[in-house]
Amino acid sequence: MSLFLLLILVALVLGIIGFAAHGLFYLLIIGAVLLLADLAYAAMRFRRGGRRHRIAR
Repeated sequence: MSLFLLLILVALVLGIIGFAAHGLFYLLIIGAVLLLADLAYAAMRFRRGGRRHRIAR
């Protein structure tokens, strides 16, 4: 879960820098692609997550 949140944060930062800085539009594109990849990763992980349960001790 921390990997998911870290990738969301990195995607947002790259998107903001790419939007704000002149000539760094490619960072906005990289941030958007990273965000989409992260959401696809989370969707696959949560879809498979019902089979394995951790035992709380």
